[in-house]
Amino acid sequence: MERLALYRLVPTARPDDPNWDRAPNRGEALVRARSSSDARVVATQAERQRAVVGIFTTEVRASAFLDEKLYTVRDEPTSRYPSAGPRTVLEGVAARV
Repeated sequence: MERLALYRLVPTARPDDPNWDRAPNRGEALVRARSSSDARVVATQAERQRAVVGIFTTEVRASAFLDEKLYTVRDEPTSRYPSAGPRTVLEGVAARV
């Protein structure tokens, strides 16, 4: 099984930042991924897989996880999760564990 790194995606923009108009704040997410940029991709893919689009809703295509002005990615050196395993979101929005 592939050994990957753990990353925490953390919102860094203020709640009143106008950039949140492009994409919703999903809170923090803990991700197992190959790199910090891959962690953004993994979180975005999980977010889209969990999206529920209703009759009276508007789909937001942008993901805040990809926006460096909204989210930062930090190494997660200690965690209760092993580094060995699939690329996935471990905690937070769209967690599959």
